[in-house]
Amino acid sequence: MTMTFYVEIALEILLAATLVYCILLERRLAAVRKGQEGLSRTIGELNMAIAGAGASLRALKSAAGEAAGTLDERLKRARLHIDELAVLTGSAERIADRIERGVTN
Repeated sequence: MTMTFYVEIALEILLAATLVYCILLERRLAAVRKGQEGLSRTIGELNMAIAGAGASLRALKSAAGEAAGTLDERLKRARLHIDELAVLTGSAERIADRIERGVTN
């Protein structure tokens, strides 16, 4: 048995170890790819949820704008009624004063 024979045996052992390591590495890479697919799916679902939330926010903003417009219109009408009531109250007080003066005279 020569030195070449021992070197060839050592190389065969190292080659077998490399083959085993490559098989283990392939399994780990397959697991990583599977996890990556799951993560990709989760990111897609998250993007859809974000898009839905954005649409909901836009609808809410639109509804709030409409409500603000309606409220503004009602406030304007309420102010007009307040002004009318102030005029009517002033007139009623003047009439009451005249009636009171007429009764006492």
